[in-house]
Amino acid sequence: MRNRSVVTEFVLLGIPNTEGLETMLFILFLSLYIFTLMGNLLILLAIISSTRLHTPMYFFLCKLSIFDIFFPSVSSPKMLFYLSGNSRAISYAGCVSQLFFYHFLGCTECFLYTVMAYDRFVAICYPLRYTIIMNHRVCAILAAGTSFFGCIQATFLTTLTFQLPYCGPSEVDYYFCDIPVMLKLACADTSALEMVGFISVGLMPLSCFLIILTSYSCIICSILQIRSAEGRRRAFSTCSAHLTAILLSFMPVVLIYLQPTPNPWLNATVQVLNNLVTPMLNPLIYSLRNKEVKYSLRKVLQQVTFLPEK
Repeated sequence: MRNRSVVTEFVLLGIPNTEGLETMLFILFLSLYIFTLMGNLLILLAIISSTRLHTPMYFFLCKLSIFDIFFPSVSSPKMLFYLSGNSRAISYAGCVSQLFFYHFLGCTECFLYTVMAYDRFVAICYPLRYTIIMNHRVCAILAAGTSFFGCIQATFLTTLTFQLPYCGPSEVDYYFCDIPVMLKLACADTSALEMVGFISVGLMPLSCFLIILTSYSCIICSILQIRSAEGRRRAFSTCSAHLTAILLSFMPVVLIYLQPTPNPWLNATVQVLNNLVTPMLNPLIYSLRNKEVKYSLRKVLQQVTFLPEK
C-alpha cells in the first residue's frame, strides 16, 4: 500500500495523568537513566578487563549489558527533553526510528535471554562437553542470530504500522511511539493489522518463554541429582539471577500487549519500569550473587577512583 500520510510530525503527550509533575519526573527519570548507563558500563568494563570472565556465559551477559544501555536510550532522551520544558514534537522519521529500535532491541533481548538459558542448560546438564558445545564459533553464531531475528521482527512490525496512512490527528497519547498508540491515529481500518501485530508480538515472547521453561526444567532435574549441597547451591545461585532477569523482562510484555482492555496509565507506568528500571537492575542481579563479577567490579572501581587495593 502506498503511504498517503500527510502528517510530518507527531506530538508526544507523555504519561497520562501526570500534568504538573514534569519537574519531579524529570529528576526521577534522569537519575534512573544515569544509574542504568553507569551500572551496565561497569559490568562491561568488569567483564572485558577480567580474563577469568571470558567465558560464554559472560560473553552473552556482556551483550545484554550493551543492549541495556541502548534500550532505554530509544525513548528516554526525548522524554527527558520535553519534561525539561522543551518541545514535545517528534518528526515522522523520528517516530518510525523509535518504534523500530524499541522493538529491535526488545526482541533481541528476548532471544538473548533464550540463548542464555540454553547456555546454562549445556553448562549444568553437559558440563564435560560445555567448552566443546559452546565454542567461540557457536557463541558468535548465536549472538549474531539474536540480532538478525530481532531485526526481522522489528522490520515486520514497523512496516506493518507505518504502511498505514496518517492524516491527523497527530497527538500521540503516550511518551514514545509504540504500535498500539500509533494504530489509533491511522486513517484506515486497523482491526486486521491489530490482530496480526497481536499474534506477532505475543507469539515471539511466548515461544522464547516456552524454550526457556524447557531448558530450566531440565536444569532443575540435573541440579537435584547433584549430591553435594554446595554444588546444588552454586548451580541454583547461577540460575536464579537469570530467572529473575527473565521475569522482570517478560512480565511487562504480558501486561502491556496481552491485556484484554488497554489501560493507558498502567501501560505507561509498566513501560517506564521496563525501559528504565529493568535495565538498571540487571547489573545488580548478575553481580550481587556472583563473586567473580563482584571481584572484577571492585578492581574496576579501584582503577577508576584510584582507591588503594585492600
